[in-house]
Amino acid sequence: PWQLFSNALTSSANSIVGSSGLISKVYFPRLVAPIASVAATLVDFSISFVILLGLMAWYGLAPGIGVIALPFLIVLTLGTALALGLWTSALNVRYRDVQYLMPFIVQFWLFASPVAYSPSLIASPKWRIVYGLNPMAGVIQGFRWALLGAPAPTLLMVPGLVVTAALFVSGLYFFKRTEAGFADVI
Repeated sequence: PWQLFSNALTSSANSIVGSSGLISKVYFPRLVAPIASVAATLVDFSISFVILLGLMAWYGLAPGIGVIALPFLIVLTLGTALALGLWTSALNVRYRDVQYLMPFIVQFWLFASPVAYSPSLIASPKWRIVYGLNPMAGVIQGFRWALLGAPAPTLLMVPGLVVTAALFVSGLYFFKRTEAGFADVI
């Protein structure tokens, strides 16, 4: 899930600037560019997921009943990437340095998410809720639960959903407000 998120976020951040020739010549809904770049990352994810399933079969690991939650977790991952991608793609049009800042943001977020460690290392339940404000913490733990039988991400999901919804609504508003000037700035 982390690769899906990081690739989707990075490609959506660069989607408007990367489509500058199209945006300055033809009018089309500019919201299509970040959505299409996020959706395109599903191809890489699908190939990786098939390889993961093959490796799980090779090692005799069978996913549990939680596997039915995977589509929701994938949508949440893409939704989080799109929400941030709306912000960063609009900011990248005006401030071109955003594209150079994105690898550092993604790298920092990698360490703030439980990719290489378990969220159970956060001892206090109060801090787990704060930690859950990172939407990817719940998603990554959800993938572990669905595929490997790890503990369910109950407390990590709710704050992450709220943050993703807030980022999406505010990002959509910001994007719509600034898209009229994209062709002039690009």
